[in-house]
Amino acid sequence: MAGDSVISPQRSKDFGKLDHGCDHYKRRCKILAPCCNKTFPCRHCHNETSNSLSNPKDHHDLVRQDVKQVICSICNTQQEVAQVCSHCGVNMGEYFCDICKFYDDDITKGQFHCNDRGICRVGGRDKFFHCEKCGSCYMVDLRDNHFCVENSMKSYCPICFEYLFDSVKSTRIMKCGHTMHMECFSQMAKQNQLMLLECLRSINLRFQSSAMTATVQAQSSFTFLVLSAGNAILTTPAGLQSRPTIAIHTEVVIGS
Repeated sequence: MAGDSVISPQRSKDFGKLDHGCDHYKRRCKILAPCCNKTFPCRHCHNETSNSLSNPKDHHDLVRQDVKQVICSICNTQQEVAQVCSHCGVNMGEYFCDICKFYDDDITKGQFHCNDRGICRVGGRDKFFHCEKCGSCYMVDLRDNHFCVENSMKSYCPICFEYLFDSVKSTRIMKCGHTMHMECFSQMAKQNQLMLLECLRSINLRFQSSAMTATVQAQSSFTFLVLSAGNAILTTPAGLQSRPTIAIHTEVVIGS
């Protein structure tokens, strides 16, 4: 399906490189979302738009593998997913993955496709390994040097609650094996003078101080942070809960 012009001159494959795209990716094509038959610069742009609709029933995410059609940003030709435009001959993405239907002109990110994880990631293939139990790619220096948590990336950041598996942000692996966004960890550490972080599956915490004694119980995962300001912060899906920790005595019971 041709766009604005019937005849388009053949361009060099690098024509327009890094001149097109969105805040998420530099690329020379747009995707046609099969779920709503609308055009977007990338799946993240689609998700941001669809999940901000006034009617919650209309909220949905685009499944990247479902994309079948793209529109070249140089000649405006709609066509099947491919790296090279069938009409003007440009590379619609210097990096291209036919499995993920993913394009990106900024190859300084070191993109590669992880067959075990089933998605593309950045950082350079030679710098990462795939942990089958965690279901994630980690830096090679963590091989045999991290605590495994099954499907650790198929969970939500305990700070901002974004789904980590689909996130484009860098993540940090904690000593407990769970993960959170590096940005979220840094902000918590900076703003709250974080000294200790523990993430437990099922816990019973007892705080004892000269000011008060409080018992906090939780049957679902949350992050427990002890801060130098004298407060303990529990980050839960319901929000932040603060408890004084003057002369802390802590009892921890880990459930099965």
